[in-house]
Amino acid sequence: MRHRLPNWFLCFIGAFLIQVVAPRNGEPFAASTSPGAREETLGLSPLVTEDLESPVFLTHAGDGSARLFVVEQPGRIRILQQGVLRPRPFLDITDRVLAGGERGLLGLAFHPDFRRNSRFYVNYTRKPDGATVVAEYRNEPSKNQASGDERILLVVPQPYANHNGGMIAFGPDGYLYIALGDGGSGGDPGNRAQNLQDLLGKILRIDIDHRDPYEIPQDNPFVQGGGRPEIYALGFRNPWRFSFDPKTGELWVADVGQNMWEEIDLVTRGGNYGWRVMEGTHCFSPSSSCETPQVASPVIEYSHEKGRCSVIGGYVYRGRSLPDLTGAYVYGDYCSGELFAFRSTQKDLKANNPHRLTKTSYRISSFGEDQAGELYVLDHNGGIYRLSAP
Repeated sequence: MRHRLPNWFLCFIGAFLIQVVAPRNGEPFAASTSPGAREETLGLSPLVTEDLESPVFLTHAGDGSARLFVVEQPGRIRILQQGVLRPRPFLDITDRVLAGGERGLLGLAFHPDFRRNSRFYVNYTRKPDGATVVAEYRNEPSKNQASGDERILLVVPQPYANHNGGMIAFGPDGYLYIALGDGGSGGDPGNRAQNLQDLLGKILRIDIDHRDPYEIPQDNPFVQGGGRPEIYALGFRNPWRFSFDPKTGELWVADVGQNMWEEIDLVTRGGNYGWRVMEGTHCFSPSSSCETPQVASPVIEYSHEKGRCSVIGGYVYRGRSLPDLTGAYVYGDYCSGELFAFRSTQKDLKANNPHRLTKTSYRISSFGEDQAGELYVLDHNGGIYRLSAP
């Protein structure tokens, strides 16, 4: 197969070439639906439209404060409180972060007991070598500012500048889950995603509450040998965003594809999700006769038609303001600016005709969730919008 630049990278540098049109400033959207699906409407209410630099994630601390924390790719975390973006960063580690392209400060997770212990965790690519770092920080007592003291949990060398993954989140079991891409270039030239002795191309699972820097959960699939004990699941190209359904505990992982297919997986312990053998449900390397019983099929896949290029994983909606979306997994595409919804009642799980909620002009870099379960969409150009009723 001839060499091509990774599609996620192409989107970052060339997404402006794609022409998309959408209402702005909270205007209601009429959903374009797949055949047989019920038409819905959706509003997007602007929270921030300026003064943010390349936002890539939004989350909450779970402490009842109603604060939203916004990750800026160059290396800052900003606080959005009562609709106001505070000028002083909650954390600024721009001096430690190698940012640009797919590198930067990429992930943020607050400890489930943050209210008591003030601990939170970040995922970033460090200066000067671009290695992935997962580190712990602490909030200064009674302040909207974190201490600059860093405790490094994990360092993973990155052979190329792209496919860093970046998402971190605590699961319902209290363990920290970490998404790592395959190390970059195109086509996973080192076959790292299938190598059980390599952490790249994997979802990791560690216990950060015992031992220093962490302990291995005793039910991790390779704790008794056969692979790195941190590995929870394997076979990913670039799992940029994942989330847990707060009701069912299911782990939804959106894996950015190569040349043709985007996929979303329901990930279970020890599962193999195919890359680089398969791209979605299609043979990649080898180009034919690649089907193996140990590879799990994606729940959702779609092609790169209609200007689509990079799946952006979201959340199963469990808020209250949009009852028609309850239980639906909401996700998007960076290049096309589309938002989609998937319900498990859909019979054709691999239909290349996703249920589109709306098409926007945003460069969707991530979704976010507040403590009440309401959802937000981030525009990489600097905006934050709340999903709302029209």
